[in-house]
Amino acid sequence: QVQLVESGGGLVQAGGSLRLSCAAFGSFFSIRAMDWYRQAPGKQREMVARITNGGTTTYADDVNGRFTISRDDAKNTVHLQMNSLKPEDTAVYYCSADLLWIGVGVRTYWGQGTQVTVSS
Repeated sequence: QVQLVESGGGLVQAGGSLRLSCAAFGSFFSIRAMDWYRQAPGKQREMVARITNGGTTTYADDVNGRFTISRDDAKNTVHLQMNSLKPEDTAVYYCSADLLWIGVGVRTYWGQGTQVTVSS
């Protein structure tokens, strides 16, 4: 069984910062890519940032330069540092991880989501 446990969401004023964390628990062999997605009310879920097991990062255009994704492989954890937050960043943020299982291959798992609210 796998659990992705997210933390760090909350309420912040525009221009402020938050740091999200997501830890993966389970008997998988290794973690491949880890992603952060978000879903605002009435909108589709969208990718915010991705980091591969090689450390390559990708960002959505509207967060590039403001958000930074990083990972700590020793702790099976991914972080999302969010700076210069805007009201339009308000959403539920989800962690996603591609986990490698011996004899099975790669499977994708999701966290439960954490609410980020940015007030104007």
